[in-house]
Amino acid sequence: MLDPRTLLRQMFDAAVAAAQPSHCLPAHLPAPPRGRTLVIGAGKASAEMARVFETHWPGPLAGLVVTRYGYAVPCQRIEIVEAAHPVPDQAGMTAAQRMLALVAGLTADDLVVCLISGGGSSLLPLPLDGVTLADKQDINRALLNSGATIGEMNCVRRHLSAIKGGRLAAACHPAQVLTLLISDVPGDDPADIASGPTSADPSTCADALDIVRRYAITLPAPLQRLLESGAAESVKPGDARLAGNRSVMITTPQMALEAAAAVATGAGVAVHILGDSIEGEAREVGIVMAGIARQVASRGQPFSAPCILLSGGETTVTVRGDGRGGRNVEFLLSLGIALNALPGVYAIACDTDGVDGQEDIAGALLTPDTLARAWQHGVKPRDSLANNDGHGFFQALGDSVICGPTLTNVNDFRAIYIGAGSSAGA
Repeated sequence: MLDPRTLLRQMFDAAVAAAQPSHCLPAHLPAPPRGRTLVIGAGKASAEMARVFETHWPGPLAGLVVTRYGYAVPCQRIEIVEAAHPVPDQAGMTAAQRMLALVAGLTADDLVVCLISGGGSSLLPLPLDGVTLADKQDINRALLNSGATIGEMNCVRRHLSAIKGGRLAAACHPAQVLTLLISDVPGDDPADIASGPTSADPSTCADALDIVRRYAITLPAPLQRLLESGAAESVKPGDARLAGNRSVMITTPQMALEAAAAVATGAGVAVHILGDSIEGEAREVGIVMAGIARQVASRGQPFSAPCILLSGGETTVTVRGDGRGGRNVEFLLSLGIALNALPGVYAIACDTDGVDGQEDIAGALLTPDTLARAWQHGVKPRDSLANNDGHGFFQALGDSVICGPTLTNVNDFRAIYIGAGSSAGA
């Protein structure tokens, strides 16, 4: 059998490959319209989606897509703009303004293809009247550090935006709108992917206010008034401007996990998918997963070793220290501490977009001797966890996973290998 580290890395690579636009987008091209074809979009995968779309499109087209800095790819007919993620910047705001101008004045004979993937919330930061870009930046930072789930964060974002929460699709009316989505959110809800610029939003201003209060986030007075008055309400289900619009999920976290599982099965190792939408504090999820791994190792329950436990979703981190993050390495460090050098147990945790938190590092690998090697290097695992410094911890050991921008994004990837010789009593 392959070395567990090699097998886990091959599984991660397979998950990323399965989510590539070149693999999953061509089958979903629509029929050409009578009028114009316009391509717009936002997200970490949107530039690559645009390249694949224009390569396979049989007729004329034009468009504008915004992606994260470093994620642009060359396109011939679709303009690619780069902007900041996860905290938005002026480049993203300008791109959002231009996008709304681009879709103005379309007819019922025209087709708008919207290419949406994770990261689009930060890349289209056009605020409502009365909200500034600085306000959006401050709120984004507060949400990212609060421990709020991605669904909660996007609810707030939708209600302070001039383009999210269905507003972009409404601006395209009366043109046909086809949205092609790469999901990076638990549950694959289109309203949560990039905060749903083309999706009707059933949540309300009151919901957004509840989230802000729950996490003790202070809003500037004008924003508070916008939400309290209901003036920031998004486009709701049943809105006539969205009638006939279609959304297609071209790839999801579950599809990526299944591709990774096939690699393990091909290597002769049983694999069990625990879920594609696991949420919660990264360090707490790590403790829970360690408990499951121990039960497998010592009791043969709920699965027999050797096996691999596979999961996806999006954990959160409540920032307490000043380390370098991110959520996948925080999960992995917590897992390692809870396992306490359990023999025969290896793990990988990475973000499928190639960036865990704000570092250009996808994640890391954990081995049975990780803690021992850390102590030899003078690195204290519990201190690193307390300081939210997972990247610093694993980088010191040479165990970071660095793959560069993957040009896709189907959220977190976690795999735990439990060997036949593992023992909780060791």
